[in-house]
Amino acid sequence: MREIILVKYGELALKGLNRNTFEDVLLRNIRRRLKYVGNFSYSKAQSTIHITPEAETDAECAELLDNAMPRLKKIFGIAAMSRALACEKDFADIAERAIPHLQDVLSNAKTFKVEAKRADKAFPMKSPQICAELGGVLLSRFHHLKVNVTEPEVTVTVEIRDTNAYIHAAKERGAGGLPVGTGGNAMLLLSGGIDSPVAGWMMAKRGLRISAVHFAAPPYTSERARLKVESLCEKLTPWCGSMAFYCVPFTEIQEVLRRECPEEYFTILMRRLMMEIAQRIAEMDDCGALITGESLGQVASQTLQAIACTDAAAKIPVLRPLIGMDKTEIMDISRRIDTYETSILPYEDCCTVFTPRHPKLRPKLEEIEEVQASVSWEDMIAQAVAGTTKKVFALHVAENNGVL
Repeated sequence: MREIILVKYGELALKGLNRNTFEDVLLRNIRRRLKYVGNFSYSKAQSTIHITPEAETDAECAELLDNAMPRLKKIFGIAAMSRALACEKDFADIAERAIPHLQDVLSNAKTFKVEAKRADKAFPMKSPQICAELGGVLLSRFHHLKVNVTEPEVTVTVEIRDTNAYIHAAKERGAGGLPVGTGGNAMLLLSGGIDSPVAGWMMAKRGLRISAVHFAAPPYTSERARLKVESLCEKLTPWCGSMAFYCVPFTEIQEVLRRECPEEYFTILMRRLMMEIAQRIAEMDDCGALITGESLGQVASQTLQAIACTDAAAKIPVLRPLIGMDKTEIMDISRRIDTYETSILPYEDCCTVFTPRHPKLRPKLEEIEEVQASVSWEDMIAQAVAGTTKKVFALHVAENNGVL
């Protein structure tokens, strides 16, 4: 028998009566991600999804698994995964196949232990006996090894399940969280900086399907700034799935702000207008919330009072997953999800181009609303929404570097 992939999910196992719904979405996401890798068959049992490559030769199967594993690591809802060798539920077959299957990993290790998971209680050997017997077999072949049950370099796992036994020694950590699509839809305000892509990633990890809206202000912002944000969408799609990207023309609104409103209120007013536009686009895209990359106290527009003034303009929930994180933590995640190098490219967005010299740190809502009411914004907001362009970033294109 050949290798397969065992996919484990953690949080989904606690979902009770609607657990099957979460499992079905996860399996659908896995099928979608592996569709362009090759042919696989799928089954699920006992909090595990079995992914079996369908190919003629062992070499072809191994290639399919090599290509599948990196994609599986970016699927939310997967806690861990392993490439496992399927065996007959017979200890002699397990022992015979374990040695060649574990040859490479055990040859380079000094210590190991064996763990057994006996889901099929009809199997004649109990878990401690399986561990002892297989450990003895491996020690008789790999003489340099020593048993270390507390901190082994390699943990060999034998799983006795309904149809087969499985052997694996390298468990890969998954992305965790909940499957994308189980939590509804949300609109990410994507600026092009470090924070907002991380915020979108974190909310996708909680099961939200993400769309993105970006505010462009040419000629103050360049075409390269917009392309930078589109590149960030491409970086997010292997994690978040296919994304709709909306680019809003914001030049006229910013010019009126600069001309008609006190400079100290400029940033708060701009963010309130962005919220109004974003939620109108969110409604058209069936999104039930907005997502921002704000972190409390990081900049002047992210004080408690400023956030309160911004929220007052929103009629749907505003999710801020980074609110309690510091910049170092955010940067660490951005590096892990491969958005950092793109985010630091020196192309300014509309938020930084018009930054006031002395922004109001503790604005009062009544003052902000009075200043905003002094200008008629409705027509400009409607024109910005009408002039918004949409582009869809397809998951399979991003994963194959633009090649189908």
